[in-house]
Amino acid sequence: MKNRFLQVVACLSFIVLILQAKAQKAADFYDVGVIQQIEIQFKEDNWRYILDSLRYNGDEVLIGNVVINGQRIENVGVRYRATRAFQPGGNRNGMELILNYTDPNNTYQGIYRVELSSALRDPSMVREVLAYEIARRYMPAPRANYARVSVNSKPIGLYVNLESVDAAFVQRHFGDSNGPLYRCAVKPEIRAAEGCRSNIFGSLQVDSSADCYRTHYRNIIGFGFDPLFSLAKILQERPEDIHTVLDVDRTLWMLAFNNALVNLNSYTGQYSSNYFLYRDRGGRFTPVIWETNLCFGSYKNIGIGSDLKLAEVVQLDPLLHANSPERPLIQKLLSNDLYKKIYLSHLLAITKDYLTNDLYLTRAKELQKLIRPELVKDPYWFYTISEFDQSLKTTIGKKSKIPGLAEVMAPRADFLRKHSELTVLPPRISQVTVKKREKLSAVMLSTFKIQAKVEEYPKRVRIFYRFNESEPFREATMLDDGKSDDEAANDGIFGIDIVPFRGARTIEYYIFAENARMVSYDPPRYMYELHKTSLDEINQ
Repeated sequence: MKNRFLQVVACLSFIVLILQAKAQKAADFYDVGVIQQIEIQFKEDNWRYILDSLRYNGDEVLIGNVVINGQRIENVGVRYRATRAFQPGGNRNGMELILNYTDPNNTYQGIYRVELSSALRDPSMVREVLAYEIARRYMPAPRANYARVSVNSKPIGLYVNLESVDAAFVQRHFGDSNGPLYRCAVKPEIRAAEGCRSNIFGSLQVDSSADCYRTHYRNIIGFGFDPLFSLAKILQERPEDIHTVLDVDRTLWMLAFNNALVNLNSYTGQYSSNYFLYRDRGGRFTPVIWETNLCFGSYKNIGIGSDLKLAEVVQLDPLLHANSPERPLIQKLLSNDLYKKIYLSHLLAITKDYLTNDLYLTRAKELQKLIRPELVKDPYWFYTISEFDQSLKTTIGKKSKIPGLAEVMAPRADFLRKHSELTVLPPRISQVTVKKREKLSAVMLSTFKIQAKVEEYPKRVRIFYRFNESEPFREATMLDDGKSDDEAANDGIFGIDIVPFRGARTIEYYIFAENARMVSYDPPRYMYELHKTSLDEINQ
């Protein structure tokens, strides 16, 4: 009987291990350390010719079956990605797999669209994965890793596996997917419709009507183009109100990211392209970066004159387009003194977090070590292994001239570190505390008395707080006047007493400090990490 019981326990334990393994496998579809396995099966032998034709003639798909890491999904819609990397007759074009094309229940662990990038202009094969990884530290951005892809049992190569920016993405990041979602995918060869302005691309300049934005934007989630038109008008005509319709902080993170990492195939570059805009339930748009294959200086045109030389790429102005009406998202935001400080502080944060310490390079080498064995046997890759091995430090290609990552970013890190706009010390925040009930005291605390020490000549100190994560942050000023639950006046200790309401017993918050030129946050990753406490905790 005892042995029978042990057998049952062992069997149950084995089942639990299997279920845990499956759960882990499901969670790992975008694990950067795991190369995914994707097999596409078509009935047609001439599938390349058919996909070429469909790419030229609209958004139709070729139906096939897909096996992802052993899970078979039938009747999937497959088409070549609508990017400038598409090569007619190419053996290794990027693909889009629409898993739920014929059946809404067809997903791979909740994912219903798979984007496979060919990384055409990247001999290092790390630009997209690395850039998105850096971006996710500061703002909503797609996940990305690598996938080994085959069609009809024949390998076609190693691809970058990108998370699609769709309803599932915005639900995960914004808590809803009911607002409009636009993708800016500029097609320079397409002329503006009659009555619309020419050559404004995705810059968010005001056009003649909402319909004019159809040329260079795709409406991914309903609502037409009136919300986009309204955003552009407020940006141009009432920039002082832009915070009501735009998440300014996340926009400034995106602009700082584009500048620091010389990501010019973006809003900052020639066509102001390759980003999404999602309007959340609070009515504010948030941008999401897209198509980072040409990041780290691979694309070199800023929309003024010809392509930049390598030295010009390295010394890209941190305030590029700050005075350009053709880039209202940059010009209007940076004309606001506070927004400019925040932008420069974000730029400094990215520089310190990844560039001056060579963390970007360390990570690039780790990624290359992971994928090198796959590229050695890749039948259709665009580069040689020798070029791959040199791609972090040397320019590859006589025509495209794709610079090595370190060839660009090492001197750029030094340039940014010494730039006059970035050498000013930001405020220094430390000793963030919440007053606790005194030992043996019978008096229970009912408010949150919060203090922070702030140095380097703070001009203003504010706290952003909320009593639960579903509500927006409230804002209040912290003072150093000896009367605001701080300590002595002008001693560098700022304080505030926050009264919870509606029965709230918890609080989460971050501190914002501003001096004449810069700002600081505590916690530094306030976007995702917050100070937290509760009445129960402070009354222990």
